[in-house]
Amino acid sequence: MSGHGAPRIDIAAAGDLRVAVVASSWHTQVMDGLVGGARAALAEAGIEPMLVRVPGSFELPLVAAELAGTHDAVVALGVVIRGGTPHFDYVCAAATDGLSRVALDSGTPIGFGLLTCDDDAQALDRAGLPGSREDKGREAAEAAVATAALLAGLRA
Repeated sequence: MSGHGAPRIDIAAAGDLRVAVVASSWHTQVMDGLVGGARAALAEAGIEPMLVRVPGSFELPLVAAELAGTHDAVVALGVVIRGGTPHFDYVCAAATDGLSRVALDSGTPIGFGLLTCDDDAQALDRAGLPGSREDKGREAAEAAVATAALLAGLRA
């Protein structure tokens, strides 16, 4: 399981940060779990995020770039499930490369919560739903906020 060895990230003292969550609309059940996990982690840190929904994972980088200009951190959530065509590869590469570019170009941490799965079962197992083994929405939010807090300290 990919979560083996994951660190426990404490973001309890990050309540002053402005955080946005940008989330895909495809695969409603999985996305509801990812958004729920991100929101729960942020709420525990005293953060009320702005939530923006986009049509699909391909649109995540563009909207994340816009949000990066007005927020301390952005959490990008999406899911792409492999089908029978190369579409999966193109969308995964474009979204991943685009989100990396946004982070580097803007200097704003982007929490990477894009699931790239072979089937629905893998996505559900990572969605943070009851019975899921992992909560990638929570992990992405924690990583983004912890990085934003680290950068704030380095820039002070």
